[in-house]
Amino acid sequence: MEDTAVLSSFDKYTTFSFGGKTLTFRTCDGLERYVKVLTWDNGYLEVLAKYRQSDSEIEEYIDLEPILERLYMDKTAFLKPIKNVRIDYA
Repeated sequence: MEDTAVLSSFDKYTTFSFGGKTLTFRTCDGLERYVKVLTWDNGYLEVLAKYRQSDSEIEEYIDLEPILERLYMDKTAFLKPIKNVRIDYA
């Protein structure tokens, strides 16, 4: 699983981990959890998420490139080895 990143959330934050690095960023207050990764496209995620305000799951989109840019990280070096993303709640 050297090419698989991990998506998760806690409180008001989302985490995206890969290669010993974890990005943590603010998300919506109502997010309960991510349910399923629908698409991974080199930094762009389409996921199903469960929110407190809704009984059904909602499609959510996460673009990691602006986050990596704000952190002054080399987005190509970080994203290129990632082939899959899985959701994990410990």
